Amino acid sequence: IMSIVGRWVGIQCYKHDGAVHRCWDRGFVLENSHDYIVIASRRAKVVENNGRRWFTKEPAITIFSKHEWWNAICMIKNDGICYYCNIASPSMIDRDVIKYIDYDLDAKLFPNGEVRVLDEKEYAHHRDSYGYDDELDKILKYTMKFIIERMKKHEFPFQENIVRDYYQSFLEMTAKKE
Repeated sequence: IMSIVGRWVGIQCYKHDGAVHRCWDRGFVLENSHDYIVIASRRAKVVENNGRRWFTKEPAITIFSKHEWWNAICMIKNDGICYYCNIASPSMIDRDVIKYIDYDLDAKLFPNGEVRVLDEKEYAHHRDSYGYDDELDKILKYTMKFIIERMKKHEFPFQENIVRDYYQSFLEMTAKKE
């Protein structure tokens, strides 16, 4: 298997029924370990399932867990790093595309330390409409509690020094290629 580290890949996010929810045109792979895929992006093009297109505003490091039910987008803003954590299926790589299923529940950690849980109504709606079973519901709710604890304790991946180191690696690796 050829290493994807140092290459650009796409990202595809699905819903529980297999429908494509959102796609990012590119992320630069910094790490592909047994547990995580780490990518960096700047001005990535995003296409929503309704056809709306937009570009990400700030540089970001995204950490996709391969075994746990989350991925975290670490947005590098002027006032610090803002972490947006999707409760989602473990991620996988299929050719040059990172794929996962989004389960609506999200948590956000702001630079000032505030933690906010998002999209609980959307989750309840989709749990019914997509028919998430009790086992899946338990996994997703457990993961949300686990992520909030990690956010409050600033445990991986919610650690500014790690995110800044990954971003520095991205700048160095892409500078060599240009």
